[in-house]
Amino acid sequence: MKRLTVLVSAFAAAAAFSACSAETQDPGSASSSSTSASQSSGDFQPVTIEHALGTAEIKEKPERIVTIGQGSAELAIAMGHTPVAIQSYAWGADESGYLPWIKEAVEERGDELPEQFEGDDALSAEKVLGYKPDLILAPWSGITQDQYDQLSKIAPTVAYEKEPWTITWEEQVDVVAKALGEPEKAQSVKDDVAAAFKENAEEEYGNYTFSYIYNDGPQNLGIFLPGEQRVAFVSNLGLKVDDVYKQFPVTPGTDSAQLSKENADALNSSDLIFTFYTDEANREEMHKDPVYSRIRAIENGAEVAATDQSLVTASSIINPLTVRWAAPRFKELIDSAVANAHS
Repeated sequence: MKRLTVLVSAFAAAAAFSACSAETQDPGSASSSSTSASQSSGDFQPVTIEHALGTAEIKEKPERIVTIGQGSAELAIAMGHTPVAIQSYAWGADESGYLPWIKEAVEERGDELPEQFEGDDALSAEKVLGYKPDLILAPWSGITQDQYDQLSKIAPTVAYEKEPWTITWEEQVDVVAKALGEPEKAQSVKDDVAAAFKENAEEEYGNYTFSYIYNDGPQNLGIFLPGEQRVAFVSNLGLKVDDVYKQFPVTPGTDSAQLSKENADALNSSDLIFTFYTDEANREEMHKDPVYSRIRAIENGAEVAATDQSLVTASSIINPLTVRWAAPRFKELIDSAVANAHS
């Protein structure tokens, strides 16, 4: 079970913006590489954020932001700030080495692309120190207490509220806006996300239920809970979460529940199955398994499992950049699965 928990965390990490209001800068507009010139540091009110690993006291307006984990880089950009450095993700990056929606948004702004550094076990406080940050954002990450203790000596560091890799997208918007000293931007960002989903939602999708699952080989399966960002992404497009997840025990430290081959047939109640595979070998192994392959949606071809790693990652994170980039691409796969449902 330990390996499965690590897998969920890893994929949580494996994981364009339109104008929101006059107060929220469009990523397509030119600005400095850290914050809008129109925002005065003299207007900044000190911020205190308590979280699972300690307390971040942000006394001056952040100008050099470093992001760790998922989603915070995009939210900083959406709020008018391009980080000086971000955690890199080989899973989902394009040929440039960047997540494409981040690269596109930063280039549209006319800013320099952020430096990139390794995270997770390879995270180096010394490397982060070299970026001279005055704020480190890691509310959706898996940083350890030891890593936090080192980072917090460099700059105020915002970690997760309760559990690693556990946060709703709305909570992440709120905490990033608060840390930047711009809480008024949170609602406009949420409104933009809602608008992006509304533009892509389909009324027909409401006729179909789905489960979002993952695997660590045929013997170990998991199902994501409704609040997990992958699931929320799909449900915001109009599909209905199958309540089958309620039958299974929650995996500690994750937004998911544990499945096994013995109870995989419970997923037959779902019209569609959403999932991802680590590679083609994993995909082939699962589809050859006599139990997994007989799950009704899998057998019918009503499976949504992107082969594009960028799409897998983008559709696992909810913010203005990812939704506008991923939703139209994701819908093509959904429409194909819907056509096969109940066939």
